[in-house]
Amino acid sequence: NNTFYHFVYNTERHNGISELLEILGSIINGFALPLKDEHKFFLRQALMPLHKVKYVSMYHTELAHCISQFCMKDRDLAPEIILGILKFWPQTNSPKELLYLQEVETILEQTGCYGVEGIITPLFTRINRCIMSYHFQVAERALFLFHNERIFAFISDCRHQILPIVFPGLMSNTRSHWNPTVHQLTINVVKMCNEMDPDFFEQCAAEYKRNVEQTNEKRKRQIDLWQVVESVAKTHAVDGWQPPSIVQPSLVNIEAYDPHGALEQASTMNLDLAKSLAFAKPRGDI
Repeated sequence: NNTFYHFVYNTERHNGISELLEILGSIINGFALPLKDEHKFFLRQALMPLHKVKYVSMYHTELAHCISQFCMKDRDLAPEIILGILKFWPQTNSPKELLYLQEVETILEQTGCYGVEGIITPLFTRINRCIMSYHFQVAERALFLFHNERIFAFISDCRHQILPIVFPGLMSNTRSHWNPTVHQLTINVVKMCNEMDPDFFEQCAAEYKRNVEQTNEKRKRQIDLWQVVESVAKTHAVDGWQPPSIVQPSLVNIEAYDPHGALEQASTMNLDLAKSLAFAKPRGDI
C-alpha cells in the first residue's frame, strides 16, 4: 500500500509498478470467497487511484488484470469499480480514454452488466461524450460498445434510460463528424437502435427536436439582446468610434438532425462494409 501511495501522490516514478501488479494479479486470483474487508479496502484505496497517474499506459494491462480479478471474485464490486474509473476519467488525454473504454467494456462483459442499472446515467453520459469526441479512435471505441452482444443486450433491456442519453451524440455524429469511418459506424448504430424499438426511437427523435428548437429560441433571444446593446452603443458613441464586432451565437439547423435521413443512409450502405467496420479492431494510438 505504501509503495502505491508514494507512487500515486508523491513521485509518479517507480520502475517496478507493472511487475508488482503482475504479482498481485496472481495473489488476487487466490483470494478466498467471500472477499475480506481488507481486500476491498486495498482495491479502493490502492488499486483504483493508480488510474490517476499520467503514465498509466506503462502498467495498464497489469492493472486491468487485477481489477478484472476482483470483478470475477465479486460481481457486486463492478458498479463501484466503474464509478472509480469515471472519477479518474481524463478530459484531454485521448490515449488514456481508449484504455479506460476498453477496461469498462471488459468489466461489463465479464459481469454481464450485473448491478450497472444504478449507474446508467453517469456511465452512458460519459460514453455519449466519447461518441461525440473529435478524436476518431475514441469515437470508434465508444461505438464498438454497441456491437458487443452482452452490452447491447443490456442496452436493449434498459433502452428507456439509455437511448435518451446517447441519442444527442448519435445525431451529432450523423450530421457533422469529420471522420467517414465514425460517420458510417454511427449510422449503423442508429439503425440498430431504431430496429430495437421503433416507437421509442420516434419519441426520442421528437424530444430531441424539441430540445433543439428550445436551444434555437434561447440563442435568438441572445442575438436580439446583443443587437440592442450594439444599437445603444452606436447611439452614444464618440465621433468616429464604432463598437467592436460581437460574435453572435449560431443557430442549429434542425433538419441536419434527421434520424430518418440517417436510417435511409444506413439502408443504402454496403452491409458487408458495415459489419467489417463494426467488428474491426481499433487502430493503435497515434
